[in-house]
Amino acid sequence: MLQVKGLVVSYGRIEALHGVDLEVPDGQMISVIGSNGAGKTTLLNAISGLLHPKGGSIVLDGRPLPSAAHLTVAAGIVQVPEGRKVFSSLTVDENLTMGAYRSHRTQSREIRSRIYAMFPILKERSHQAAGTLSGGEQQMLSIGRGLMSSPKIMLLDEPSLGLAPMVVRQIFDLIREINQQGMTVVLVEQNARTALALAHYAYVLENGRVVLKGTGPDLARNPQVEAVYLGGKG
Repeated sequence: MLQVKGLVVSYGRIEALHGVDLEVPDGQMISVIGSNGAGKTTLLNAISGLLHPKGGSIVLDGRPLPSAAHLTVAAGIVQVPEGRKVFSSLTVDENLTMGAYRSHRTQSREIRSRIYAMFPILKERSHQAAGTLSGGEQQMLSIGRGLMSSPKIMLLDEPSLGLAPMVVRQIFDLIREINQQGMTVVLVEQNARTALALAHYAYVLENGRVVLKGTGPDLARNPQVEAVYLGGKG
């Protein structure tokens, strides 16, 4: 289980997270919703070691999580960043190799085979430069690159950003499948309706604080969430 307790993160003198608490049980999908600037990406970056908290703790399976990003990956947490951030000049296969830098070569081949089975379009384009892929294909590649490290927990930051509705549905189906196969997922997503539908449990961040939490269905029925994030009734 991943536990975030009293997390405080600042950018200089500006405090972005004000004592955030979050629990991520093994095997579950936890969604975090909120408006732009609420602190969602800051939360993920702090968990993954890209930002150093000013206060609070991040604990994985009872042990404090390392503060360095590469050690966080080694501990079993990987982040799929907002905007996909594939290595555009490298091929699909080379991008996957970049995600497997900590894996044994034999293990890497096995994981790559599973990823290509999950994303057949990537296998078809394995020798194609990542920068020439469509947005949806790049998102699949970004997720696949994350899976190459065999993580315990995957942090997904706005996976639907900039994608066509049909592609968004495909990406979310893949995320659901990954979770159902046993991967623990923390999903940050502006599409609040889908994020809540997927979630076992969810948190609402506002101005760097958790203001609501509950199961996905409970929050989807909450009048405040419905009015602010789901566009009202109907």
